[in-house]
Amino acid sequence: MRIVFFGTPNFAIPTLEKLLSNPQFDVVGVVTQPDKKRGRGSQLVPSPIKELATAHQLPIWQPARIKKDPETIESLRDLKADIFVVVAYGQILSQEILDIPKSGCINVHGSLLPQYRGAAPIQRCLTDGVTVTGITTMLMDAGMDTGAMLLKYETPVSLLDHADGLAAKLALEGADLLIETLVNLDRLTPTPQEHLAATAAPPIQKSEYAIDWTRSSISIHNHIRGFYPNCITTFRAQPLKIMATVPLDSEFQADLAPEIQKLLPEIDSLDLTSSVPGTVVKIAKGFGPIIQTGSGCLLIREVQLAGKRPQSGIDLVNGNRLAIGELLGS
Repeated sequence: MRIVFFGTPNFAIPTLEKLLSNPQFDVVGVVTQPDKKRGRGSQLVPSPIKELATAHQLPIWQPARIKKDPETIESLRDLKADIFVVVAYGQILSQEILDIPKSGCINVHGSLLPQYRGAAPIQRCLTDGVTVTGITTMLMDAGMDTGAMLLKYETPVSLLDHADGLAAKLALEGADLLIETLVNLDRLTPTPQEHLAATAAPPIQKSEYAIDWTRSSISIHNHIRGFYPNCITTFRAQPLKIMATVPLDSEFQADLAPEIQKLLPEIDSLDLTSSVPGTVVKIAKGFGPIIQTGSGCLLIREVQLAGKRPQSGIDLVNGNRLAIGELLGS
């Protein structure tokens, strides 16, 4: 089976690796996003998929806008591929491109479609606090993740999962599901999506990283793990990334480690009537600061000060003499 692979980030790596290691498939070309400027020197950095493709000496195309690039489209036609496989490529394919391969285009999408169509399904499902997510393989059409579904894989989402960890898990499962899909393609019956049940997962905007301490503890926790590791507040008028938290609410007791569960009675005994959301209301010995929110309290487990490496919540306390009554945010 001759395959052209479309993909860009680390999420796509396991799928391309599986295809390359399987003698049933011949990856005849790779399409990925153009190199991006990174770091202080604004050096051009290739995508993870380009690096892998280069290591395997595969032909590579990097059009800025593939729908508007006739040379790339003609090159893809010349490859005479059976299938295009698309995993987190980052551009929408036109019907002209979708019609090129003999057996169509198959997408590996990081959600249980029709839920979370769009560019950020893993992040959005976490910010919504879902407890089950998964992977869907589908036959692509010209819409945004609207094609008929082929196979699905479901997995539970734990209270402390964050976007990077969940993405790494789903990437591995997606690779296996894609291979299963291709091997059984002639025997699978595509299932149309229920479009009325669809939800969207639009691209993340930088403005969404700001933490609003007036929200509930679970809402803030989901926000932080969904947009991991980028959520930000202020600490002593300087930016502070909050990277890992635990909502201290009896509702989630069964999901908390035993040593964290022991903090719950102490939280219940706190008088929170005189402080405002964002206030440090307790220092949990060995764990870190506990912050009052609009509803409930949040334990800070990992942070990153500007220009510093990530550190534990308790290291933030000890290294900065953080005191009860201090305020995070404005």
